[in-house]
Amino acid sequence: MHVGQARAIRGKSAHHGAKATSSALPRGRGRLRGLAFGAALASDDAVTGEVVFTTGMTGYQEVLTDPSYTGQLVTMTAPQMGNTGVNALDPESDGRPTAGAFIVRELSGVASSWRSEEALEVWLARAGKVGLTGVDTRRLTRHLRDHGSQNGAIGLGPAADLVERARLAPNMEGLDLVAGVTCAAAHEFSEPTPAAFRTLALGRAPSSRPHVVALDFGIKRNILRSLVDVGCRVTVVPAASSSREILALGADGLFLSNGPGDPAAVTYAIETLRGLLGKLPIFGICLGHQILALAAGGRTFKLKFGHRGLNHPVQNLDTGRIEITSQNHGFVVDVTTLPKGARSTYVHLNDGTSEGLELPDARAFSVQFHPEAAAGPHDTLHLFEQFRATMTGEPRSSAGAAAVSA
Repeated sequence: MHVGQARAIRGKSAHHGAKATSSALPRGRGRLRGLAFGAALASDDAVTGEVVFTTGMTGYQEVLTDPSYTGQLVTMTAPQMGNTGVNALDPESDGRPTAGAFIVRELSGVASSWRSEEALEVWLARAGKVGLTGVDTRRLTRHLRDHGSQNGAIGLGPAADLVERARLAPNMEGLDLVAGVTCAAAHEFSEPTPAAFRTLALGRAPSSRPHVVALDFGIKRNILRSLVDVGCRVTVVPAASSSREILALGADGLFLSNGPGDPAAVTYAIETLRGLLGKLPIFGICLGHQILALAAGGRTFKLKFGHRGLNHPVQNLDTGRIEITSQNHGFVVDVTTLPKGARSTYVHLNDGTSEGLELPDARAFSVQFHPEAAAGPHDTLHLFEQFRATMTGEPRSSAGAAAVSA
């Protein structure tokens, strides 16, 4: 997949915020043209990365600020983006977009929402991020489904130059991107989900506040908020923290976060986790799920085009219940390589891949999907309460579902 243009065409555009023309060049499929918006592109400049698609119809600000999209050119399959603007409350990281670039069918000329504080294209420009509108995203998505996610380049230079830049871009396999998104130093996090949007709560006054140490591989803010919502005291630590440093913090439980890149390349975190298995309760999400499997002796592999969207069905193998989940990952755990004693807990109903595991003897469990959603369904928020119950021994307030605050 190559995104670029053979001959730049300049002039006024009907698309609000568009700065210049560009095109997308899928291998063997001709050009997909578009208009650049957001940050300006120099004639000799280009943005490279893995081109992926996500099927969510909402939550584009959460997508753009999710560190798991680092190094990726994100294509939205829903046709119009930007129509609700952006605000300071919804970002999943520090407020700046972390995705490499944003590819859409249509950039809305109007940001209409009572929560909007800024137009999408203005926000991207201020952050130095490029968007591409007017692209035939249906055609692009079909290409990625047929041929798999692949590297691309967005720019204004000759097509041959952009193709070469895409070919020289590093492949996601073997790439450790965690080091570039983890926090610089340990810090406390105490911010709950804003009351107007909170659906997870204990439903009772907590008798204790278990201390969770969260290994930051590129953690989403709403994961941390969810831990606070169920009464946890949270300390976030860098991904390279040692097992000794983590235990010295007096943790009651360890959380393994989401993050970008190839989990097998994050060798330091795998080694750290091996030294912690069985010593305290552990809960992992997304990349954290994969890191747990690798630390237990399993293996991971790259999916053809990944799971990215807000409506992925998974089955809870303990209850038989079907739950709809938010997902964003390109790698998956190979359940056939899990050691004896490891238990598969969730499976994806579209392709049968691993969506959850448990190591009962180590008091560790993890899921591939995002129970905190943001954006997305809240079917699996109960897993945060399960983690709290594992740490404290207290009963959960409901069986398989989060308590809803009044």
